[in-house]
Amino acid sequence: MLRAFIDNMRLAAGTFVAHPLRTALTLLGIVIGVATVMTMMALLEGLRLKVNKDLSQLGANVFRVDKWPQGFRFGGGDRTNWNKIAARPVLSLDDKRAILEHCPSVKRTSASSWQPGQRVRTAMTETQPSVFILGTTVEYPDTAGIVLASGRYFNDQEDLDGRQVAVLGPDVADKLFPSLDPIGQEVRLKGRPFTVVGVLERRGKVLGLFNLDNMVLAPMTAFLSLYGKRRTVSISVEATDQDRFEPAMEEVTRLMRQRRRLAPDEENNFEVSTNESMAKTLNDLSKVITAATFGVCLLSLLVGGIGILNIMLVSVSERTREIGVRKALGARRSRILAQFATEAFVLALVGGVVGLVLGLGLAGLGRWALGLSTAVPIWAAVLSLVMSSGVGLVFGIYPAARAAKLDPVDAMRAE
Repeated sequence: MLRAFIDNMRLAAGTFVAHPLRTALTLLGIVIGVATVMTMMALLEGLRLKVNKDLSQLGANVFRVDKWPQGFRFGGGDRTNWNKIAARPVLSLDDKRAILEHCPSVKRTSASSWQPGQRVRTAMTETQPSVFILGTTVEYPDTAGIVLASGRYFNDQEDLDGRQVAVLGPDVADKLFPSLDPIGQEVRLKGRPFTVVGVLERRGKVLGLFNLDNMVLAPMTAFLSLYGKRRTVSISVEATDQDRFEPAMEEVTRLMRQRRRLAPDEENNFEVSTNESMAKTLNDLSKVITAATFGVCLLSLLVGGIGILNIMLVSVSERTREIGVRKALGARRSRILAQFATEAFVLALVGGVVGLVLGLGLAGLGRWALGLSTAVPIWAAVLSLVMSSGVGLVFGIYPAARAAKLDPVDAMRAE
């Protein structure tokens, strides 16, 4: 049995070497399918691990209160009534203070609001209009996992007085002050001067889109003065400890309903979300993308399987006399069947291995060149190889069976 398998492998290798271009073109569909799966799975797994790490840095005792729902909705279509949500009352700094004052299970609260797509200038240069300006209260670093690389965060007095000070993300600092220490320098937001007091530690991107390093943080009072005082804020709430997390959420929900004068049968006109709910949103998104990616892989493998079917039929036709001679010398039908099935299997497996290596290379290139987080799940690599080799075996059975059924006399007469 082992000797027969080795012989079949040797014959398959000889066939591939004899027709390298034909073999390469046959493998193309399988290579593309497996490479696509590996690249996407590496990006998704890396993103999932990074976001879960970022969320874990916020602590297990933090949740958020917002006007708008957080994340996306999957399954059954998005039936969210956005017009109704837009009509909700805004969250304010008074809500933040009330939560801290009236909820005994709450240790700390912070508020934030943001303005995307802004340009930040100095006297010498400026950024692209893609910077996120974030207005925050002084407690924000403790509830959002913010770490400073240099300098300091603004204090209560600076926020109370509306002083124009700012903390820069590392990308903004590198762009505006490539050869200078940013601390003490001046930047301009909407034409107003802000003094830089700190620079954030580098954190990277979320979903490959939102750059956490391309932002400027300013005191909430100065931010609202600059971008509008009637906007809503997002309130981060930290419970006193893990055991008081659920009671804290209940207390905050009850207080917010009272402040908004909601009847017992009315639904909340605000959102309460936890790190776990945001992680679940990401996992739901990952599942959808994973399913779509494997759909693309299956289509590519189907194309590759058809190519294998075609090339194996051609191979049977070209080697009809060889099959006849082998059968005349005593080769059984099962041996002929195993020979051609092995060729198809190995052909697809080689395509899977090449696609796997290519996918890993693309994932590594994305990590090196674009700074993307990547991590290759072992199950995806194994499943890709199983699927590719399985396709080769399935699509190789018919040509192998056709070869095994050839009559030796007729086969030897073939030209």
